Amino acid sequence: MSNLETILAKANDSQPAALKRLFELLRIESVSTDSAYAVECVNAADWLVAQLNDIGFTASRRDTDGHPMVVAHSGGDGRHMLFYGHYDVQPVDPLDLWDRPPFDPVIEDTPKGKVIRARGASDDKGQLMTFVEACRAWKDVTGELPGNISILFEGEEESSSPSLVPFLTEHADELKADFALVCDTGLWDSDTPAITTMLRGLVAEDFTIHAANRDLHSGKYGGPAINPIRVLTKILGGLHDDQGRVTLPDFYEGVPRISNSLKAKWDALNFDTEGFLGDVGLTTPAGEDGYTAMEQIWCRPTCDINGINGGYTGEGFKTVLPADAHAKVSFRLVGTQDPDAISEAFRKYIRDNLPPDCEVTFRAKDGAAATNLPTEAPEFALAHKALSDEWPNEAMFIGMGGSIPIVGHFQEILGMDSVLIGFGQENDQIHSPNEKYDVRSFEKGTRSWIRVLHALQS
Repeated sequence: MSNLETILAKANDSQPAALKRLFELLRIESVSTDSAYAVECVNAADWLVAQLNDIGFTASRRDTDGHPMVVAHSGGDGRHMLFYGHYDVQPVDPLDLWDRPPFDPVIEDTPKGKVIRARGASDDKGQLMTFVEACRAWKDVTGELPGNISILFEGEEESSSPSLVPFLTEHADELKADFALVCDTGLWDSDTPAITTMLRGLVAEDFTIHAANRDLHSGKYGGPAINPIRVLTKILGGLHDDQGRVTLPDFYEGVPRISNSLKAKWDALNFDTEGFLGDVGLTTPAGEDGYTAMEQIWCRPTCDINGINGGYTGEGFKTVLPADAHAKVSFRLVGTQDPDAISEAFRKYIRDNLPPDCEVTFRAKDGAAATNLPTEAPEFALAHKALSDEWPNEAMFIGMGGSIPIVGHFQEILGMDSVLIGFGQENDQIHSPNEKYDVRSFEKGTRSWIRVLHALQS
């Protein structure tokens, strides 16, 4: 057998032990958003450091003002690759919707095959461990790690990564590589691997409209006193026209028109809009007129109202005119849309539409531009072929409706692009009760990384 085939065979033979190691990591309750779990985040970082040192990396825990980073280096030859993943997980609430304890992992039989059931199984512990296990199999067969690899595991991805930018800036010389490998993505479908090359950016606005200096009785003040909820809903209702387009001035500045050839490739994927919406109890696309659901998700910007509250919302009824009304609004960005310009336009729109006796306060949140990755770079072609060799169907270059801020940070701070490869599926229920990761994804994910690393060394 060739070296590659021997390493793949080793990974197959090692799967029971690899699953056992993954279960150890899944049992660590590394919830980053809750300070009660801070020690567990440290435990997860220490566990990963021990694993990486065990297979030949020089690894260490790097403490931050928040949760620790894990940094490791192989010291090998060739092009320098930085692999990124995160060991922190989402909270498990609501706990009563879980079918079993979320940090007690188990393999379950389902109609579509065996799955690993636990918080973090897919996002992102199962994903990052496919890479670790690929390196382990490589080391077991060859006695060496596969090339010049650095690893960065973060512990705050699920809590907006407050320590990440300062850490990347401080350690830029150590972490800068020829390119990054990022595992926090998924397959196109169960038989088709994917490399994500387009990510939407994000602007998030959290604001409050203030009116009277206290809540008012609606029988006494209803009519002459301004109601900030009425003001809020009118303003929010004006953000879209009847065709689903965002009404902010210059909002579409920098939005590219996709080529006919790219549109044809996307159409060939036969995206099931009816099934996509049907899975969540919906029937009719409600986005921007003139674009398919896939185009709306991958290459069109959006404005979404994510939350509204004000007045009395408890049990029973309380007839008040509230003093304040609150809303959270997010924008997904594409192309070269400017997050700062959109934030400024949104805030101007709010202020321009306030009636007398109302004022607004904003709570700032950093924005991120969209990311477009250069598929013509050699590492993309090499990874594409490697993935295609492992899975039943040829790999696809796809877009992604969400945002992965680390990719933009790598471009801006470290000056490098990322190859985004992951093996999650749409039904993994990440961030929800009963999260899972297919055993097949874990097994073939490990084999895929072996093939990708082999290709990138060539």
